[in-house]
Amino acid sequence: MLRSLYSGVSGLKSMQTDLDVVANNIANVNTPGFKSSRAMFQDMVSQTLSDATAPSQNSGGINPRQIGLGTQVGSIDTITTNGAPKSTGRSLDLYINGGGYFAVQGTGTTPQTYYTRVGAFERDANGDLVTTSGGMKVLGWTQNPAVYNGTTNITTTGNPGVINIPNAINGNQYSAGSLAIDQNGLITATYGNQKYAIGELAFANFTNPEGLEKVGDTQFAATANSGAVAYSPSGSNGIGSLISGELEMSNVDLSSEFTEMIIANRAYQANAKVITTSDEVLQNLTNLSRS
Repeated sequence: MLRSLYSGVSGLKSMQTDLDVVANNIANVNTPGFKSSRAMFQDMVSQTLSDATAPSQNSGGINPRQIGLGTQVGSIDTITTNGAPKSTGRSLDLYINGGGYFAVQGTGTTPQTYYTRVGAFERDANGDLVTTSGGMKVLGWTQNPAVYNGTTNITTTGNPGVINIPNAINGNQYSAGSLAIDQNGLITATYGNQKYAIGELAFANFTNPEGLEKVGDTQFAATANSGAVAYSPSGSNGIGSLISGELEMSNVDLSSEFTEMIIANRAYQANAKVITTSDEVLQNLTNLSRS
């Protein structure tokens, strides 16, 4: 069978994967916190027709003669650059201006921790700080609520836990709508006429953020190649500061995606032409055997 036929098939498969990646990027152009992907390709093993020979006194050296056997997907990478902020005017919508991820936790006896750039939060009926999509519990460091006077001594070491904003402190009821999170991730709420410091958001960082695995709902899970999670407060260890009232939008660049879509489509057509041409050659060979 002609090598060109198999090379063309490998090109079709690779370009289809490229189109799949581009289509998913375009579909999520308006998804908050979405990170785009790209497909990278590499050539397959080459068939060596003759090995290289060294130059001698009477003749020059000869390079190897090889024919490639097609292409394959080498990797599908996640692009982790920040998306642009979008103003919402909602105090519990948070944008990370820099590196890091919010840490959120599912439910169950052994809840799994995931990581996201989408800072759309709310206080649920139990007083827990949760995501507006899916009700995942937001992680951070908490303390016994203390009157906030401009400074705080919240300990931001060790593993973070679920953040709970109590219904009452010292007999004073929580004032609805008073929950606030500042640029450093400090969580405050008003009870009676006093503002209390409740806790501080924990931010996750990784040695290799591109090694995180997408798990849906714009969340990521740690993998063997992302490195272990390291928790830090805002503004330290590569973690950015927070901007309240804004959400991170998708980092998809539509102009780049449309360009890549055109390139992939043309490459698909070219590989299809290779297959049809190879088929014509085989048909001619078949006709020769019949004549």
